[in-house]
Amino acid sequence: MFEPNLFLTTPGTGKNLLKTPRDRVLFSQGDPADSVFYIQAGKVKITVVSEQGKEAVVAILGADQFCGQGCLAGQTTRMSTASTIIDSEIIRLDKSVIVKALHDDPKFSEMFVQRLLQRTIRAEEDLIDQLFNSSEKRLARALLLLANYGQEGTPEPILTKVSQEMLADMIGTTRSRVSFFMNKFRRLGFIDYDGHIEVYPSLLSVVLNDNPHTRYEE
Repeated sequence: MFEPNLFLTTPGTGKNLLKTPRDRVLFSQGDPADSVFYIQAGKVKITVVSEQGKEAVVAILGADQFCGQGCLAGQTTRMSTASTIIDSEIIRLDKSVIVKALHDDPKFSEMFVQRLLQRTIRAEEDLIDQLFNSSEKRLARALLLLANYGQEGTPEPILTKVSQEMLADMIGTTRSRVSFFMNKFRRLGFIDYDGHIEVYPSLLSVVLNDNPHTRYEE
């Protein structure tokens, strides 16, 4: 019986297990798009660089997620850069291996499509967040997502490698604004950081607060 997770995590022809340290580039913007990467453990940052050289963080992906799947939709060159932000275990799958598995096994197809839909929903939520929410609320939401709130598994500390500069790139504001809100969140008891960022459930109050007269932003 075909088991999708066993297929993904077992090295074989066209599949390679990469034990990557942090800051290792999996693929770069402009590279040939010829493979898909499955994150077995760790975290991966997806960034894009504009023609003017400005870099933006568009996603932080964790375990049991895919990246580089654009090659399956006719993408010939990478539109973004993927790099690890902590020590990670990554499975690199040739495009032909993924295509064959999608064609041959409904269980794998179902699992793969589910992951893509989850990623699409997250992208839509990020866009709405960027368009309508304050930078304070965007930061609170980003911290909660990075700490795994509302996702499978248990909440976890955010590693120091997620810097204020990275958070600023993720939510579209300046590092000074991120620093201001981080200090405020800590003063209010929503987070703590000393070697890593600890996110407490009370931070949800910032995301759920819709009253502009009681907004935390100053």
